[in-house]
Amino acid sequence: MKKWMKMTATMMVAAMALTACGGSTEAPADEAASGDAYTIGIVQQLEHPALDAATQGFEDKLTELLGEGNVTFDYQNAQGEQTNCTTIATKFVSNNVDLIMANATTALQSAAAATADIPIVGTSVTDYVTAGVADSNDAPGKNVTGASDLAPVDQQIALLLELVPDATKVGIVYCSAEPNSVFQSQLAQAELDKAGVAWAEYTAADSNEVQSVVTKAISECDVLYVPTDNTMANNTEIIKNIAVPAGIPVIAGEEGICAGCGLATLSISYYDLGVKAAEMAYEILVNGANPAEMPIEYVSDGITAKYNPEIAEALGITVPEDMVAIGE
Repeated sequence: MKKWMKMTATMMVAAMALTACGGSTEAPADEAASGDAYTIGIVQQLEHPALDAATQGFEDKLTELLGEGNVTFDYQNAQGEQTNCTTIATKFVSNNVDLIMANATTALQSAAAATADIPIVGTSVTDYVTAGVADSNDAPGKNVTGASDLAPVDQQIALLLELVPDATKVGIVYCSAEPNSVFQSQLAQAELDKAGVAWAEYTAADSNEVQSVVTKAISECDVLYVPTDNTMANNTEIIKNIAVPAGIPVIAGEEGICAGCGLATLSISYYDLGVKAAEMAYEILVNGANPAEMPIEYVSDGITAKYNPEIAEALGITVPEDMVAIGE
């Protein structure tokens, strides 16, 4: 039996005993967690700054909540390969970990396919319903819950139109194999339609197609919009080397992509996203919360308009004074 299930049963017995004695069922969180050691399997889809920050935030916060020595993290990076995600998730199930933290969509889908029993907390996932792992964002209905990295796409498009006011056509560039990128593209399309600005989608099936897709996009558009997309995040150098010499600005869905190839972004903090996921994991492990009943949570604080000073200078674009340079 898993520790989180044991904890629930233990709490029920304690509640019955205390009720019989007229006592309280409430106990401090640190007292509830004392004596329990947890093993957390972390499957991260690939390495890049946003996902790395989310994992760090998760580990830091859960260690703080459970106490040093009460939690062990088995961190595994899938290096962008779906088959690796599946292998890692299967290993975690075989090892009977107490909880799986899945960082990014493919990692989450693989974990959800591997077990219907071990609780799973996701992070760096835009929409859990679109990813096919939840019945709804309000009530997932399964052993999966987590924190969403859905950025304010409407505000990102507004920023794009502010920085490139003469744009007549926007290229939306993403990987067609990532369902959350499709979801963000649809949101961006709706905002551009409202503004009366033409757009076109340019999709790559994988990293091998990024160069040709971006080359086509910059030949037909005035500006590119790249949502939070793991494939594009892993190929920012290619995007930069095509877009900047052509004088085409890129508005990015998150700070890591912007640092690599973008002019500007309006991004959430992925470290805070990991912290949010850790708080949810704590509720499951210590307080017996049921993932199926835990709404998907969002990070509403710390959304900041940032720009890449190197690319702004190369493109000759002056950004508003209230924008923050990446790295400051």
